[in-house]
Amino acid sequence: MRCLLKGGQVYQGGSFFSADVAVEGGRVADISSVIAPREGDRVFDFSHCFLVPGFVDVHVHLREPGFIYKETVETGCRAAARGGYTTICPMPNLNPAPDTPDHLQLQLTAIEKGACIEALPYGCITLGQKGRGELVDFEALAPHVCGFSDDGKGVQEEGLMEEAMKRIQKTGKILAAHCEDESLLRGGYIHDGPYARAHGHRGICSESETAQVKRDLELVKKTGCRYHVCHVSAKETVWAIREAKRQGVDVTCETAPHYLLMTDMDLKEEGRFKMNPPIREEADRDALLQGILDGTIDMIATDHAPHSLEEKGRGLEKSLMGVVGLECAFQMLYTHLVQEKKMLTLEKLVQLMAIAPRQRFSIQGGLEKGMRADIAVIDPRIRGTVQPDTFLSMGRATPFEGWHYQGDIVLTLANGEIVYQKELI
Repeated sequence: MRCLLKGGQVYQGGSFFSADVAVEGGRVADISSVIAPREGDRVFDFSHCFLVPGFVDVHVHLREPGFIYKETVETGCRAAARGGYTTICPMPNLNPAPDTPDHLQLQLTAIEKGACIEALPYGCITLGQKGRGELVDFEALAPHVCGFSDDGKGVQEEGLMEEAMKRIQKTGKILAAHCEDESLLRGGYIHDGPYARAHGHRGICSESETAQVKRDLELVKKTGCRYHVCHVSAKETVWAIREAKRQGVDVTCETAPHYLLMTDMDLKEEGRFKMNPPIREEADRDALLQGILDGTIDMIATDHAPHSLEEKGRGLEKSLMGVVGLECAFQMLYTHLVQEKKMLTLEKLVQLMAIAPRQRFSIQGGLEKGMRADIAVIDPRIRGTVQPDTFLSMGRATPFEGWHYQGDIVLTLANGEIVYQKELI
């Protein structure tokens, strides 16, 4: 059956124009000013909506296998579809970690059974995903992964990271680095800033992130590895990446909505405000926003990291690190950066959430004729409030709880199939 999406503002080539879109056989069959319905078509009137390529999140945690009390492939992918995502890249914080072909196969089997959208996993950098010790067999894992990461652990030894880059460079895959010098953590669990000092918390310094980024950028110059920095949070990291790009280093990076929209003075004594790296100061947020505007920061990812209610209910100090974001990321960014602050255009937001990650990670699909039909439909008229109890994800901990928004996803198509449709009253 053909789906006919009529009358929307369609994103192509960096701008919007009014058109109808026909989807058939999993592909975008036609995009024209007017497409006549055929008998048997499923027709949608989207005359007040924006049609964009499905979003891509290159940094999520699905928790299966090993931690299905936190999230499963099925629940995580359903949550992503609700947020307009058609491809997600799950990190290797699993049990067993995907550090061998046999261990990776367990994850691939879970994805095959439970995913309603495309899920492209990362392989580990080190055995056991420990950030130290022995490297994995990159060539054996490469055909089945989107890249390599030890997310949650920074690779601590410079020599080990250099060797990893050399081997990964030969596979053509991306090394996506969680940059964290453990010798600088000193027991910290939120940003070492005004809130920590005012409330007696142990802080994490920005240098713990930036030091490894600077180290790695020098190694990229030597090895030619395709390098991507995960969840950038500190102004000094933005400056280092900007300078490396100016020098022609093959580096991209991501940040997350909570770093762009909050500062440490927005924290509360609740586990839903605890993540790694932490939300930092106003100067850091401003540097991240500037990095978005000038192209230093290439894309936005959520670092969707679900935990159980008990694990996130121990307060700011003792709760586990990680918040969820797939179901409210677009709404928060569109409302606060596009509509209210006028810092971004919707076109730029689509570039950050859909186009740039596809280009960097060689991900298929989108909204052009002949492409695999991965499409998100946005209705800018819808108003709402972030209510975690209604999430499709098993995770409930988001710092955006109670935030208002205008603009929501009403339909998501992945591989031409409807994977989410909002019930409109």
